[in-house]
Amino acid sequence: MNIEVTVNGKKFTAVLADNKAAEMFYEMLPLSFEMEDQNGNEKCRYMSKKLPQESEAVGEIQMGDIMLFGPSCLVVFYKSFQTTHSYTRIGHIENADGLDKAAGGWDAEITFRKA
Repeated sequence: MNIEVTVNGKKFTAVLADNKAAEMFYEMLPLSFEMEDQNGNEKCRYMSKKLPQESEAVGEIQMGDIMLFGPSCLVVFYKSFQTTHSYTRIGHIENADGLDKAAGGWDAEITFRKA
């Protein structure tokens, strides 16, 4: 399944993971959030709905990863880095060129839509 992700007006295409959390996320679309900047590498937002967790120690985050931290914290990563945290994969932005610039170091308006 593909979705459209718009970050501060810049559009990207993401491919969703093959799991129950991603399926449930897809059914919730469209969603639009003001997402908080965290750690200078990610945008996050606690959602009102909890999704099933299939957490795994991912080791390395790639720019463009869309993950779930715990049952309800949606995270969009705009930089790549190593991590010891566990996440449930929701999807990945295919061509993340310019994502870091669009997301910047401030809070961002991010919209998720069915493609």
